[in-house]
Amino acid sequence: MSRVAVANHAKLSWLLLRGAMRRLAGRANGHPLVRWPLPPLKADRLLISPQDLRTADATRATEIYSGRFAFAGKVVVCDGRSIFEMEPPSDEWAAALYGFGWLRHLSAADSGITRANARSLVDEWITLQGSWHPLAWRPDVLSRRIISWLSQASLVLNEADVRFYRRFLRSLVRQVRYLRHTAGDARRGVARMQAVIALSYAALCIAGQARHIKSTTARLKHELEWQILPDGGHVSRDPGAVIEILLELLPLRQAFSSRNIAPPQALLNAIDRMMPMLRFFRHSEGTFAHFNGMGATPADLLMTLLSYDETRGAPFSNAPYSAYQRLEAGGGVLIMDTGRAPPIEISLDAHAGCLAFEFSSPKQSLLVVNCGMPATGRENWRQLARATAAHSTVTLNDKSSARFVELATFRRVLGGSPMLGGPSKVAVTREDRRDAIVLRAAHDGYANRYGIVHERTLILAANGSRLEGEDLFFAADGSSQVTTAHDEFAVRFHLHPSVKATRLSDGHGVMLMTPNKEVWTFSAHEDRVELEDDVYLAGSEGPRRTAQIVIHGRARTASRVLWSFQQANPTASASAGTSRRTREEEPRLPL
Repeated sequence: MSRVAVANHAKLSWLLLRGAMRRLAGRANGHPLVRWPLPPLKADRLLISPQDLRTADATRATEIYSGRFAFAGKVVVCDGRSIFEMEPPSDEWAAALYGFGWLRHLSAADSGITRANARSLVDEWITLQGSWHPLAWRPDVLSRRIISWLSQASLVLNEADVRFYRRFLRSLVRQVRYLRHTAGDARRGVARMQAVIALSYAALCIAGQARHIKSTTARLKHELEWQILPDGGHVSRDPGAVIEILLELLPLRQAFSSRNIAPPQALLNAIDRMMPMLRFFRHSEGTFAHFNGMGATPADLLMTLLSYDETRGAPFSNAPYSAYQRLEAGGGVLIMDTGRAPPIEISLDAHAGCLAFEFSSPKQSLLVVNCGMPATGRENWRQLARATAAHSTVTLNDKSSARFVELATFRRVLGGSPMLGGPSKVAVTREDRRDAIVLRAAHDGYANRYGIVHERTLILAANGSRLEGEDLFFAADGSSQVTTAHDEFAVRFHLHPSVKATRLSDGHGVMLMTPNKEVWTFSAHEDRVELEDDVYLAGSEGPRRTAQIVIHGRARTASRVLWSFQQANPTASASAGTSRRTREEEPRLPL
């Protein structure tokens, strides 16, 4: 067994042990003999209420008032009982209910009825689950509830009597106290960050909690320095994590100012680094690129966050720490994953999509995408969505470039499946020329299993109307010829469901039609192409049927695959093809 395998085995064992210990601690906390007592109430009021940047829908207040609770693609209708006595249809639904994020919809309606309804529901939760509940008191759900209660305090407490006011504060302080001791048990990544942010909110907003500002600020600084990379990306490499964290950091910055306390420099620096990443991952038509767990783009939230962007400059082209490349020319945008797998402890949602790309046209149409993740029912699709075949890149022998630990024990204890192996070396070179942008990258994700290295070259013409690509396969030992018998490859291009695709009669190309009547032609030159069924998971309305272009072959006999996307009748001619150098003039990238 190799040293890498031994190290991975040790990390997995430690993760499993730590996760099991957290579950045992949670069960112990819920036992009546060791349940945490209510602390003396040292807080008699709320000082400030942070802003909630998430969009609210006043029409949903009517549904909630009538006892209809729709979350995570599931609907539960109360039958005269409290919603907190109903059997949840899924953990996702239950987490949304117990997180109380839906209070913002009641706040948007802004009436005496909705305020009374909000108080009644909060009071029911305190009565039924305020002492303990295994899911409602899980750190990530608890964090969301604390943030929601603080953000919507004016809704809940307006017109409330003294008894409810003190009952609300007493429960809130107890939850904060519990989270203060269990925040470290939250999953590393966004959940851990939100737990620390919730504690920071509490220290700033609740009277009598100021003594905790220094300690929570130190914890916040630590998480920001570890999770937010120097280029503004998240350590998980999930573009959606940038949105989720900014939605909390921006109001937190304002909360510090409202208390006449200078926001910590680490907070200001993190926001300044993250804001440009919103534009980096954004396609020409406004959606986010679908990498490493990103699902449907919350357009309303994205526009809200972009309104806080003070620079409003052009996106940068290289995110070296997050390991993504952005090619933008003539309005066309191409975003490519050139990164290794994240650390095992935060790889539970990571995807095996190295060298995958997405491409949007100059006329704001998404052409090539990755499958992404659905907004609801993620567990049903997670295994498929994380595979290399769900990305617009190359698979070898129908296997992913990384392995996933799909054992039920890990999913139950850790809440996901860790990713092992994958590319350990990714070489990248880039050349910005007058007539085109040239990007070359290679990874060794298949080197240990099959002895093959995959290299991809992308050339985007200056007017964005032509994209040329080359996929090259060579032996990992440095020789140019692949000799292994396990050499079957598939080059995949997942199409956005709005694109209509028709295979050309010569078998070497596909005609593409976008909703705004753009016509593009995909050509595989010497190779035959197939048009196969596909599913696009990241749609706002749920999974949708679509198509994918696939080129099959064997690396021993076809070590080089050339392909191109060409817009019909572009406004200016593309010159990328005539300016490309030959393969003999471009040595392989060193790994």
